[in-house]
Amino acid sequence: MVSYKQLGLVNTKKMFAKAVKGGYAIPAFNFNTMEQMQAIVQAAVETKSPVIMQVSKGARKYANPTILRYMAEGAVKYAKELGCKHPQIVLHLDHGDSYETCKSCIDSGFSSVMIDGSSLPFKENIKLTKKVVNYAHKHDVTVEAELGVLAGVEDEVSAAESHYTKPEEVVEFANKTGCDSLAISIGTSHGAYKFKPEQCTRDPKTGVLVPPPLAFDVLKAVEKKLPGFPIVLHGSSSVPQEYVKIINDHGGKLPDAIGIPEAQLRKAAKSAVCKINIDSDSRLAMTAAIRRHFAENPGHFDPRQYLSPAREEMKRLYVHKILKVLGSNDKL
Repeated sequence: MVSYKQLGLVNTKKMFAKAVKGGYAIPAFNFNTMEQMQAIVQAAVETKSPVIMQVSKGARKYANPTILRYMAEGAVKYAKELGCKHPQIVLHLDHGDSYETCKSCIDSGFSSVMIDGSSLPFKENIKLTKKVVNYAHKHDVTVEAELGVLAGVEDEVSAAESHYTKPEEVVEFANKTGCDSLAISIGTSHGAYKFKPEQCTRDPKTGVLVPPPLAFDVLKAVEKKLPGFPIVLHGSSSVPQEYVKIINDHGGKLPDAIGIPEAQLRKAAKSAVCKINIDSDSRLAMTAAIRRHFAENPGHFDPRQYLSPAREEMKRLYVHKILKVLGSNDKL
């Protein structure tokens, strides 16, 4: 077994407590490749922000569990090389679907895991989550759980319809499972198509879709039931239209892609929401940069030639999210 402490990582307990008290959210950026990891670390160091590097079960399979362990250790050392003496980096499993998957991640150096039993009946979700918590806490690993269902598709996670979290269930769930944070459903969604056109209105001047507002009444009710408890928002990419346009203008096809307005995420970050997940925006930034590069440089075939601008664009995106949306800068 490899402890996350051997890799220089931290868990989420202290950083979440500080974020809830300080009225900001920790960035949770998904990564699959070295370039994404480099961009995340560069942005975190530049902004002096704690950061959660998270991988889904699919990303772990893609990158290889052994390589991921060394990438995480490398991320900490890279941050120090860039001038950050005491980086706060978490390696987190996003949407763990079983006890076995969570245990495997804990044993290979993850400092935080999510067990997603949200598709199960309430009592079964409690039972599964508690089992993961019992094992994780033996190794000082923090656990995120989920109540409510997010719509959309991301890797193996798929749901046709969302179901808001029921505030009346959160106290029993938190007390019986012992989880360290709770992902709730208030209208965010996975993927680049977070809402169907019929759920939105259209700006009469631009024709751009305007999504429905998040259910802040549900969030407030959860906060009232669990004062000070760390809350997580999944599916919180904003799907920047500049990237969608670049992709579509250079051979892509992303009609009516739409995300969560950043103004709503800023509002959420000032509440008990202390972790906000962002994945699709990074994918869009990378894809937009690569498509534009090939259009402007059709003779290029060296991966470094097109992955370098992609990495730079992702870093720009991450810095923007930290400074302008989450408010986690200068918190180290």
